[in-house]
Amino acid sequence: MATTVFIDDAADPRLADYRALTDVELRRRTEPSEGIFIAEGELVMRRAARAGYPMRSALTSERWLPTVLPLVSDVDVPVYVGSEELLRDITGFHVHRGALAAMARLPLPPVDAVLDAARRVVVLEDVNSHTNIGAIFRCAAGLGMDAVLLSPSCADPLYRRSVRVSMGEVFAIPYARFGGWPAGLADLASSGFELLALTPDASATPIDELRFPDDAKLALLLGAEGPGLSAQVLGTATPVRIPMSNGVDSLNVAAATAVACYALRGRPAATPLP
Repeated sequence: MATTVFIDDAADPRLADYRALTDVELRRRTEPSEGIFIAEGELVMRRAARAGYPMRSALTSERWLPTVLPLVSDVDVPVYVGSEELLRDITGFHVHRGALAAMARLPLPPVDAVLDAARRVVVLEDVNSHTNIGAIFRCAAGLGMDAVLLSPSCADPLYRRSVRVSMGEVFAIPYARFGGWPAGLADLASSGFELLALTPDASATPIDELRFPDDAKLALLLGAEGPGLSAQVLGTATPVRIPMSNGVDSLNVAAATAVACYALRGRPAATPLP
């Protein structure tokens, strides 16, 4: 059963997991190395716990305590309670979602384990925006993708902003990180996946003209906002594009992911487009 602990000192060493949450560079270094991440708000806390991530502690204001206590009723963790001003001093921002929880990370599975039961996967190269990572995970989960695979330099899906933007959907879809890049794409192809590289290149095949069997194994490759996929990666895959209008050449990578994931949902090969 959780233990309520009232606090009045922002320098309390027990609160180290929550300190300086707005320092992106610090948190992106320390959270993975220390095996933690921060869940923000009731919805994300609930989804993280449901996905099996162990809770280390929670931090909330007294006003939100009745909402938080049911979330921790069956776990033996401290629930730190302080004024809203104190929480702001600790974290560096106004905790307007009422509560935070420090969660322990689970071991990341290898790529081949994630691919075992997958037919549609999203592959990201160098997407280093936490906002885009969160939005892409939400699109992939909501539009029927089976997994997300990350190049080594992609942003952390469990960083607080990524989790918040995804509305907790980072917990709903398996993901893994390649150890070698782009060498890992060869392993993906040898596993039977057809690699589709999303690009604004006008010579690429319009994605809505693709025809494929319903059970085809497809990997959708997307690059970072701005530079897109590297030439090396483009050379390994079939280029596909989203047809655009009004002189617009491309979409934000998260919006493009949503359109492309919808287009790649399973359908019989012979079904004509309306």
